[in-house]
Amino acid sequence: MHDLDLTTHWAGITSLIIFVLAYVLVVFEEATHMRKSKPVMMAAGLIWALIGVAYAMQGASEVAHAHAVDIIEEYGELFLFLLVAITYVNTLEERRAFEVLRAALVGRGLSYRQLFLLTGVLSFFLSGVLDNLTTALVMGAVVLALGRDNARFVAVACVSVVVAANAGGAFSPFGDITTLMVWQQGKLEFFEFFNLFLPSAVNWLVPAGCMYWAIPVAKPAARTEVVVAKPGMWGVVLLFALTIVTAVLFKNFLALPPALGMMLGLGYLQMYSFYLRKAGNRRGDHDMVLDSFTQVQRVEWDTLLFFFGIIFAVGGLGVLGYLTLASQALYVGLGPTAANVIIGGLSAIVDNIPLMFAVLTMDPAMSDGQWLLITLTAGVGGSILSVGSAAGVELMGQAKGLYTFSSHLKWSWAVGLGYGAAILCHLWLNAALF
Repeated sequence: MHDLDLTTHWAGITSLIIFVLAYVLVVFEEATHMRKSKPVMMAAGLIWALIGVAYAMQGASEVAHAHAVDIIEEYGELFLFLLVAITYVNTLEERRAFEVLRAALVGRGLSYRQLFLLTGVLSFFLSGVLDNLTTALVMGAVVLALGRDNARFVAVACVSVVVAANAGGAFSPFGDITTLMVWQQGKLEFFEFFNLFLPSAVNWLVPAGCMYWAIPVAKPAARTEVVVAKPGMWGVVLLFALTIVTAVLFKNFLALPPALGMMLGLGYLQMYSFYLRKAGNRRGDHDMVLDSFTQVQRVEWDTLLFFFGIIFAVGGLGVLGYLTLASQALYVGLGPTAANVIIGGLSAIVDNIPLMFAVLTMDPAMSDGQWLLITLTAGVGGSILSVGSAAGVELMGQAKGLYTFSSHLKWSWAVGLGYGAAILCHLWLNAALF
């Protein structure tokens, strides 16, 4: 039994309406105060219930079951990978790694313009290892620590941090959920992503060059802040790096899911925390004690459950036949280059995760150059508006009244120029991959 085309069936139309309504609630999360995971989880369950009914009526329940199992496998790999990555980030935070970084920058006595450039560069490179959200919040804290007395600096520097964090995540398999999805699906090899380094850099450099002249020339008042890292911080940093290497080795040399390598890395952390707990208790040093299970408990479940809802809801629309229609209209009708640029632009309004999962589910026949293009555009397109990425949304909450939707919108033209320049840079620099 083959897949059914349910795009005009009552189950398909109802599912589409449910998805749209759920996503409207996600968009207005700030107004409704309903966590974004709740409506999409509800939508995912209802859509798959309708799929189950429609396929059962055609005597094809085993087909629907097979699709569901495939999506569970995809989500399971993503879930385990993110669980470990977020746990390591939480542990670094608990060991005061980010506070140490912030204090080091605050104490350097930099001018506003120097701080603008430094926070942008650090955001770009840190995002390649950490996620763009964590990077934006850490660098945003630096901007706020030194610039609260200068609202103009904070507004412009926060735009730069968001753009840099999103751009830095686009050239690394670990930098963004979308790049991770592309890598885990085997569309690109690990080192192929680094072909996007220069286009990603251009994406930040162009708007940064425009915004630089709006930064005050003055220097903020010097602040002295001493933060001492908890024992074992550098050990956690080393194990995090080793965990990433392990995941890459599992994927590239053992042909195993990188999530398995990440889980081995969680084992590294568990053993190290056991050592720190024993050593800390023996020495009576409470700061040395590390409870890794507590860091696992601090994982942001709203985010992980949001991914579950989105992946299953979008996957359900694919089973119903809507993604095939979209693929025909975009990738056959317009061509892959135009389609990838448009999808990237849409990520300024719609979260890039469902967009990328939709593309992966459509699975259009594309060259490595085109897969790199959609990775780039989906990763950086969200920077055009402050609400286009988690980094922008959370930073607006952190810098309330100083960094807003309208303050970002004033520089959307510059970010748009960077978006176009990054695409042109990729098409020229990586022409051999198309």
